[in-house]
Amino acid sequence: MTRYLISFADGAMDHIPAEEWADVGKASHAVVQEAHIAGVWVFGAGLERQRASVVATDGMVTDGPYPETKEVIGGFSVVDVASREEALAWAAKIAVACRCAQEVRELMPDAEQDAMLRQANR
Repeated sequence: MTRYLISFADGAMDHIPAEEWADVGKASHAVVQEAHIAGVWVFGAGLERQRASVVATDGMVTDGPYPETKEVIGGFSVVDVASREEALAWAAKIAVACRCAQEVRELMPDAEQDAMLRQANR
């Protein structure tokens, strides 16, 4: 299995009227439940709209990137699936539920981390 990051940009859901947010929440939670039942859900969350902090290798902390930049992620999901096509299918379901386009990127494999997670979940 391969993990995929499914994400959307900050502001991608700004077009949704306030009175429809409950419906969006219900629809997105239904997709999460479906993915959980299918055994592919790893984790996901929306991100608060705020400035991030960047910590350099020397420990120096600076502000940025700022929410106004295109590069800021507004929310994400991680699924563990057999193929890119399956990840794209889950992204399509998330796009419909969240009413915004989703970006799909394959995460690099890390056998050592996987072994640590398996050990921790025993």
